[in-house]
Amino acid sequence: MTCSEFLAQLDDLIDDHVTATMRADLEEHLSGCDHCVVTLSTTRKTIEIYRKHELYTLPDTMRERLQKAILDRCKKC
Repeated sequence: MTCSEFLAQLDDLIDDHVTATMRADLEEHLSGCDHCVVTLSTTRKTIEIYRKHELYTLPDTMRERLQKAILDRCKKC
């Protein structure tokens, strides 16, 4: 399984709408792909935060770095 194939199944994996065979394939991919492990973990954490409606205050320096990174990325598009 490639990372693209994993990402195509990510929603179904999180929603637990995958067959046992597909789950095994996804878990096998995760066992050897740190990038997809981070993607899955981050996605789950984002959903959890959203569901709890928790607000986080970013430190000024972090907020400024984030805004700069977003603007720099937008300029490249």
